[in-house]
Amino acid sequence: MTSERVSYTLDSTLDSVNKAELAAEQVAAKMPFEEEDCHRIAMAVREAAVNAVLHGNAYDPKKKMTVSFENTGESLVIKISDQGRGLRDEDIPDPLAEENLLKQSGRGIFLIRSFMDEVRIRQLEPGTEITLVKHIGQHSTAGEGTQ
Repeated sequence: MTSERVSYTLDSTLDSVNKAELAAEQVAAKMPFEEEDCHRIAMAVREAAVNAVLHGNAYDPKKKMTVSFENTGESLVIKISDQGRGLRDEDIPDPLAEENLLKQSGRGIFLIRSFMDEVRIRQLEPGTEITLVKHIGQHSTAGEGTQ
């Protein structure tokens, strides 16, 4: 099977976050994922898209978010990038650390990692790209299989 890929360039708005989440749900539903995994994939994409438009692009109308979905036949590979100041993996606070437990934000990457099989964050010039991978036929459990 050849891989299938679709890509979107979206504005830095909450409407774009909704579009990315809906696209994720639709792409995942066409693949052999269970319904629960489709919801987890969509929620992970929503979290990553919120990070891109809010933290990355700061709702700047001149900056775009790109979202791509690739069905490799073995996995769904999703890449979300922004044009913001950039984010390094080591700068992400641990949401389970005592000083962070009561904070309202900071759980997005944690949730993404618990819903997906692989998560990679890469610095762009400018911006950040997050790659989310969900393997077909594997059920993720929180904390397992993340990188």
